[in-house]
Amino acid sequence: MMFLFRLWIPKVLAYEADDDFQYLLMSRISGKMSCDEYYLEHPRELCRLLAQAFKMLWSVDLTGCPRERTIENELEDAKYRVENNLVDLDDAEPDTFGENGFENPEALLVWLQTHKPQYEPVLSHGDFCLPNIFLKDNQVSGFIDLGAAGVGDKWRDIALCYRSLKHNCDGTFGGKIYPDVNPNLLLEELGVDPNNEKIRYYILLDELF
Repeated sequence: MMFLFRLWIPKVLAYEADDDFQYLLMSRISGKMSCDEYYLEHPRELCRLLAQAFKMLWSVDLTGCPRERTIENELEDAKYRVENNLVDLDDAEPDTFGENGFENPEALLVWLQTHKPQYEPVLSHGDFCLPNIFLKDNQVSGFIDLGAAGVGDKWRDIALCYRSLKHNCDGTFGGKIYPDVNPNLLLEELGVDPNNEKIRYYILLDELF
């Protein structure tokens, strides 16, 4: 494990590639994933620790960060995926496309392009979902899956974590329902006012990736 910018992250141990596959060996992060049954059964503790993880990311100085994921950059990447039929419709939320949603990815892209929110840059994890945040001894013990990390809008991470909380507790992932988990607890622990428009925007944007 490596300590970088006050964040515990895996250390790359080896990398190999052949004609068909690439292989990456990384060090192990101690602790449990934040979607572990214990934390889902203790939602207040879970959301407090997730808020701690957010604040650790937000405390990092952005000077010299080599990657910035502005809204414009994200939309350009989304446009490429739409134009090249790379959007997985089967992986989308039930109401994103179809009768109650957008006609197709092209229509969603147009909506995203015309409803861009205010940009609030922080160090963004890039895939802030419960399996990627590790907890141990009542604190954050590490972060994994940081391939998309960089400067980005704080609400992109919040939106993905909000969705992850919802689906880890409504039976979508794992099949077990945890009725006491309210994703709004996360916003309460973060000390931020709910911004449902930005949460919806970034969840919809993620549908194109």
